[in-house]
Parts: sequence; structure tokens; C-alpha cells
Amino acid sequence: MSDPGLRERDPEIADLVAKEEQRQRDCLRLIPSENYVSRAVLEASGTVLTNKYSEGYPGKRYYEGQQLIDPVERLAIDRARALFGVDHANVQPYSGSPANLAVYLAFCKPGDTIMGMALPAGGHLTHGWGVSITGSFFRPVRYGVKKATGRVDLDEVREIARKERPKILWAGGTAIPRTVDFAGFASIAKEVGAILVADIAHIAGLVAGGAHPSPVGHAEVISTTTHKTLRGPRGGMLMCNANHAAAIDKAVFPGLQGGPHNHTTAAIAVALKEAATDEFKAYAHQIVKNSRALAEELLARGFDLVSGGSDNHLILIDLTNKDVPGKTAARALDRAGIETNYNTVPDDPRKPFDPSGVRIGTPAMTSRGLREAEMKKVASWMDEAIRNHADESALGRIAGEVRELCHAFPAPGL
Repeated sequence: MSDPGLRERDPEIADLVAKEEQRQRDCLRLIPSENYVSRAVLEASGTVLTNKYSEGYPGKRYYEGQQLIDPVERLAIDRARALFGVDHANVQPYSGSPANLAVYLAFCKPGDTIMGMALPAGGHLTHGWGVSITGSFFRPVRYGVKKATGRVDLDEVREIARKERPKILWAGGTAIPRTVDFAGFASIAKEVGAILVADIAHIAGLVAGGAHPSPVGHAEVISTTTHKTLRGPRGGMLMCNANHAAAIDKAVFPGLQGGPHNHTTAAIAVALKEAATDEFKAYAHQIVKNSRALAEELLARGFDLVSGGSDNHLILIDLTNKDVPGKTAARALDRAGIETNYNTVPDDPRKPFDPSGVRIGTPAMTSRGLREAEMKKVASWMDEAIRNHADESALGRIAGEVRELCHAFPAPGL
């Protein structure tokens, strides 16, 4: 029996995939949660491992035929432990949000108090925001950032924690342009008897590459995605101290999930091996250099940046002084070949679906090989596109110039 490939079996999907690949070739991808995986990671993601079901953990499966799957998962676990220097790692979570849900299942009961950064200040939905299940099943209390600085005030965090006594204290988020003080959060968690959970989904690659301080030794539990700055497949991972290993594993399976996605586990293992190289360490530091250079160029062009700049891969722009809504700016930039996302800013007077800000980052650009010199041109294009957000001719011209730059810096994996 013949077994047609994608192009023959489903030309509609094949066309869409081909067009998306071309779009990724031709655009500057500045969304900080996106990146380009290597060809090796991409190949591992598309292997026959997707055919195998593997409920349980290595050596303790509910299905037979795991002789080759168990070594794959053990490799991913061992590489995660070595790379981050942790006691225990679970590589089965399907993504970051399920990983965070497993943390709650491991340590909390419905109604328990949890504490995290408020979403408009840069936190994540799963840290107790109201529209998330985590804000419905638990009693969330939140900390923010100081209006004058755009930075977390640990004195305020301590004051709230002392009053509310949370079971879990989250450090980290999804729109934080500055270094997270894990040691400071750990001191507060210890004082109030909370479990400190570091959500490093955005900065895992920077931590692995030594470009951001590590939460290891401060946080009892670490949650992360495996993509973003880590340059792996879309997946999740939990790491923890040895005394929490059993609770974390039980929460992931059978608590929340059935069989892991073995093809993703293999791709995670590949990405972790890549992240242990000197080349990746240089890459992680270049991400930060590019982010700082881009932030400086934007500031020079009159942009208002939350916290005044960036210490990591991420920049949050408040466009209030430009009198252009974030959604309008993001859509204009997209037509100009520059992919960003509109985002709330601290104390945003606008609604979440039409906020004042735009969130950008440098991981994908850095994966293409762009460096500080190119950040000046990127900032110039952004400035021009936002100023001319209604001028389709100008946006089209910029898109052409962006395409030329992208062709000079080919994306890996494509």
C-alpha cells in the first residue's frame, strides 16, 4: 500500500506549512517567546517516536515496548540535571502552563493562598490571575512593580507575604525586562513558610548559558518551558530539590497527564545537549547584548521603555507618549515584516485587548546571527513603521528592506 507524503496527501496543509516557513525566513521575529530551533531539534520533533505511548516513567511504564523510549527520557532528564545543576527533573509536562498546574497539584489544595506577580505588571496567567483556573481554584494575592521604576519592590512583596502567608510564592513572569532577584524572593519565602517556585520559562536559556542568575539553591521548585531562549521544542519541564521529587512526579503523572509526547522528549534532550555547549553560552550572552543595544537605540528615538531598559532578552515598550495604541503599532510592524505582540504595561489605562504597549525580544534575531550593529537598523525600522502606521507604502518598503536583511542572515533549521 502506498503511503503518500504531506504534499500528496494534503496539499492544503502542505501549502500553509511552506508559506509559514517562507514567512519565518522573510520576517524579523521579535516576539520574546519565539525562536528558531536547530535542524537537529526539528528533526527529532518529527520522528517515529510520536507513534509510541509511554504512560509512567522510565523503568515503570504501563505499556510494553519501552526499551528505546526509556533511554530517550533518561537522557533528557540527565541532561537537564547536569545543565541546570538540580537534584531532580521531570521532562514530561506538555508545556509551561500544565507544568505550573502540576506545581499546584503537588503542594496546594483548593482555596489555599498563592502569591504571584499581577498579569498587568508582567506576571503569567497561571500565577493566580482571575481568568485562569489558578485564580478560581485558589486564593490569589498579587504583587506588582513600582510605577516610578517599573521594577519589583521586594519590601512590598515581603509586606504582602507576611500579611497573606501564601502556600506558594512565584518569582518570574512573562513580561519582565529586568533580572529576577531569586535570593531576595527566597528570603521572603523562608520567612513566611512558603514554597518558592521560580518560573524561568522566558529566561531558561539565559540561565543555562550563564547570562542570568540561576534560581538553583534559592527556589525549591523551578518551572520552565523548553522553547523560548532555550531553543527547544514546544514543551515544559519541572526541576526541584530531591525532597519534592516524588510529589512533582506524581502531580505530572498520573495527576494531570497520560502518556508523554516522546518525540518532544527527544527534541528536548537534543536542545539540552546543545545548551551545554560553549557556542550556546556565547549565544545566550549575545541575546542580552542585543537586547540592551536595541533598548538604547529605542530610547534614543524617544520610546518609553518599562523600567528604562533591559537586563535580559525582553523589552516592554509603553507607547503612550507616541499616541499610538499597542495593537495599532503591532499590526503596523507586522505589515512591515517585524513580528511583535501588543501587551499591557504596568498601570495601563487601556484594556488588555487594546493595550498601550508592545512586547519585543531578541532571541530569534540572535539565532539568525544578528548582533549589536544590526539593532540600530531594527530600531530605526520600528520607529518609522510606528510613526507611519497608516502608510501602507512606507510599511511595504520597510518590509522589503527587512527581507533583504533576513536573507543576509539565514535562520537556522529552515
